[in-house]
Amino acid sequence: MGLLEQLSPSMKLNLIERLRESVKSQITSSKMKVSFGAWSPNESAEELSNTIRSSRSTNRNIEEL
Repeated sequence: MGLLEQLSPSMKLNLIERLRESVKSQITSSKMKVSFGAWSPNESAEELSNTIRSSRSTNRNIEEL
C-alpha cells in the first residue's frame, strides 16, 4: 500500500485501467475456450486415442425374454 500512496492520481487511474483490461482479457479468453470446446491435452494424438480406447468397457448383459 505504501507504493500506491506515493503514486499521483493520474498514475493510480492508469494502473486501475491496466488492471481492468488484464482481468477483462483473461475472462474473455477463458470464456472463449469453454464456449468452443478448446482443450489443451498434454498427450499426443496417438496417446490420447489409446487412452480413450483403453478406457472403453463393454458390459453387455443380454436378458432373456
